[in-house]
Amino acid sequence: MVDEKKCISCGACIAICPVGAIKFVNGKANIDPKKCIACGSCQQFCPVESIKITKPENKKK
Repeated sequence: MVDEKKCISCGACIAICPVGAIKFVNGKANIDPKKCIACGSCQQFCPVESIKITKPENKKK
């Protein structure tokens, strides 16, 4: 999850993501939950702490 108000569009998260799950959308980082492996690299390297790794919600069948 990215807090767009905090994101400064530095690209650190994009550069560090091992699976390419992050891209800029409207000038801010956006994480594709289908690609994200929740490794935490982006959260660790974000200089403004705009990224928080959250567990996906359980989907009802």
